[in-house]
Amino acid sequence: MLEIEKPELTAIATFSGTHADIAVDCINAGSNVIIEKPIALSIADADRIIEAEKKKGVTVCANHQNRFNNSVQHMRRALLAGRFGRLFYGTASIRWSRDEGYYRSADWRGTWEQDGGALMNQCIHAIDLLRWMMGDEVTEVAGYTDNMKHPYIECEDFGAALLRFKNGSYGLIDGTVNLNGRDYEETLTVFGETGYAKLGGTCVNKIDDWHFDDGDETESIIQATVGENPPNVYGFGHKSLYADVIEAVRTGRKPYIDSQAGKRALETVLAIYKSASEGKPVKLPLDSCSTLDFKGRFHG
Repeated sequence: MLEIEKPELTAIATFSGTHADIAVDCINAGSNVIIEKPIALSIADADRIIEAEKKKGVTVCANHQNRFNNSVQHMRRALLAGRFGRLFYGTASIRWSRDEGYYRSADWRGTWEQDGGALMNQCIHAIDLLRWMMGDEVTEVAGYTDNMKHPYIECEDFGAALLRFKNGSYGLIDGTVNLNGRDYEETLTVFGETGYAKLGGTCVNKIDDWHFDDGDETESIIQATVGENPPNVYGFGHKSLYADVIEAVRTGRKPYIDSQAGKRALETVLAIYKSASEGKPVKLPLDSCSTLDFKGRFHG
């Protein structure tokens, strides 16, 4: 395809362990790329992508499409306007269901080599949003992971973590695929000195709470006008993300969600894995870490 079609833009939506090699091949061939989350499964592979991108001068986007949700964009505007004041802490909760049929449907699912567990696959969107909203610069992570319900996969089906940010705020994460029978919720909450807001729904697609000292908006009106009702947890963000990348390619600007954003989301999950495995907090940035470092973690 790269030799014959010479695509201007390639979307990489293969299983996660193949993302990096395919991305580097595409970049080296001169193609711009959109890489489905996670951007890679190791810090080294994320750095390979970023280095190739710099060398070839192409556009690389990490597909964290929930950043384009109406509710998320509304929260981001409030944040950039300073309406939260000093940030205290934020929370990301992902409470979904993935049954045995899901994992048996493809042999790469739930493996350290090609996938990772609930945090890497299902929860990384909310983890990306939490880090983005709270200032991006994480200095320390303390995490726990477990396999509580899915003995036929290698990785975690539950994870929880505390993040410390450089700006003095904190982040709390809990994520699982152990709910019985349905996807319950994905929520993002930000608490600041002069306001707080909670996004909810199955994929942070609605505004559940909206309170600010400036009183500029009525919560009920915001809830009615900003919320979306997507048919599944994938939401409506892909269309906006693709449009953004196409414009970025045409104009030469950076995409809204760049490769560094993809690396930061990946780094956060890997830091939780590392902390859980070592039984102690870990400092960021991570110089090196891979999902392969945790083979045998639950089924040694």
